Amino acid sequence: MQNSNLRKSGQIMEALPGIHFKVRLDDGNEIIAHLAGKLRLHRIKIIPGDRVIVEMSPYDEKRGRIVYREK
Repeated sequence: MQNSNLRKSGQIMEALPGIHFKVRLDDGNEIIAHLAGKLRLHRIKIIPGDRVIVEMSPYDEKRGRIVYREK
């Protein structure tokens, strides 16, 4: 079985309450994304302006999960 999640890159625009962020993808779309468990476990800090990689949900194109913070 193949993983159907799509990864896209973008930039953090705004930190929302909880662990949610507004992300502007490179294709111009804005989505709401939450932190993946490994980022929370290792206490990786995300601030507005950071470049990130987001796994998109195949069911809702306006939601995603931040899986990597680029350097």
